[in-house]
Amino acid sequence: MNRLVVFLLAAVDAAIAVAVGLAAILAPLTVLWVFGFSSAPDWAALWPASATVWQYGNLVPLEVTLPAEYVAAAGIAPAAETFALTLAPLAFAGFTAVFAARSGVRASRAESWITGCLTGIVVFAALAAAVALTGRNDVGAVELWQAVVIPTTVFAVPLVGGALATEWIEAETGAVARVRDRLEADAAWGPVVGLAFRGATIVVVGLVGLGSLLAAVALVLRGGEVIALYEAAHLDVLGAIVVTLGQLAYLPTVALWGMAFLAGPGFAVGVGTAVSPAGTSAGVLPGIPLLGIVPESTSPWLMLVVLAPVAVAAFAGWVVRSRLVAFGMPHDVTARDVAAGDTAALVEPAAPRDPSRTAALQGLLATAPIVEAEPDGGAAPVHPAPHDPVLPRLVIVVGMALLAAGAAALLAFAASGSLGPDAMAEFGPQPGPVALAVGLETLVGAGILILSPARRSGGDASVD
Repeated sequence: MNRLVVFLLAAVDAAIAVAVGLAAILAPLTVLWVFGFSSAPDWAALWPASATVWQYGNLVPLEVTLPAEYVAAAGIAPAAETFALTLAPLAFAGFTAVFAARSGVRASRAESWITGCLTGIVVFAALAAAVALTGRNDVGAVELWQAVVIPTTVFAVPLVGGALATEWIEAETGAVARVRDRLEADAAWGPVVGLAFRGATIVVVGLVGLGSLLAAVALVLRGGEVIALYEAAHLDVLGAIVVTLGQLAYLPTVALWGMAFLAGPGFAVGVGTAVSPAGTSAGVLPGIPLLGIVPESTSPWLMLVVLAPVAVAAFAGWVVRSRLVAFGMPHDVTARDVAAGDTAALVEPAAPRDPSRTAALQGLLATAPIVEAEPDGGAAPVHPAPHDPVLPRLVIVVGMALLAAGAAALLAFAASGSLGPDAMAEFGPQPGPVALAVGLETLVGAGILILSPARRSGGDASVD
């Protein structure tokens, strides 16, 4: 595809990512303003509010300063007049990330991923700067550099990641394809990088999916507590709509809390609190209806939930091991070499042969038995396992664990922060313990499947 077309498409993708995110905030705010104040929208107030919410949803910290008259009327302590908001509603960051990854994939398939990524990042950064400069307000202040750099990073990381992943999997030419082909030229070490990333991706996606399922189940089981908190707040229709919309934006955040709970470390719902399978110490929770899903106590049987991440990692290990087996024999080995026990032929590369003949021979060896004489004069079919060295598999397991732990730490960091002063200054999981737990669970689950030796006996293949 022409680079000019790729440039234009990447610029449009970045602009749409910003515009749709802002529109998703500005539209309901406008409707609420009209129905709440029965007057024409005050754009001078709506735009800064929308810009601030968009920045906050893309992980930009807010420094909130309450008006003095409101502090006096509400009886708030002067020390709580200013506080930080850092627990982001991740629905907005999630949309930005998904749209960016899609743009990166398209740029790669257009065979000009570098142009597409650079264009998208520059355009998104320019638009983020424009939003920051025009959307300042006195209540929720942001640092200008954070308002530009942080949303741009949220967009840039999945953009480049999507492009690189597509290049690695699909590209036939280019720098990434050359690196991939050079690595895969070594039959033993060739699939290590790709399979480590594939396995870690399965682990992280599986854990996030299970965390979402856990949050949904908790919402169903404790729906009564959620409704009771709505009733205790004495909200009118407009207030209930505002609170509900805000909580919907936090659903991805809560799903990551569920992931941290399944991993073992759990999460906090205030300073000095902890919610984990080992026990719950939550105290008095803020009157936010969505927090009604937090259990008042936990059972020792809930410790079994930590087996779920191990099971997910085992599934990822099974997928990776299947890909390793499908990769086939690393060298051109004849049936006579294998039947004669010539192990050197399995290690030292033979002279090059016709690729079609080699592929046909490998397929034959994978399906047809080799007859070996038994001491009593009979014959028994023997199916030799392909050369499967341990060290590359060990590197894959360790790589999966490190990548999954890093991704879990990043997600836990995004899902943690402050919701107010004093006791509300600490919410969400701690990245370090979550990363350690996910890494160890991935080592155990994936290691069981990937490091176990393969053995073929008779017509069946088994993993011991």
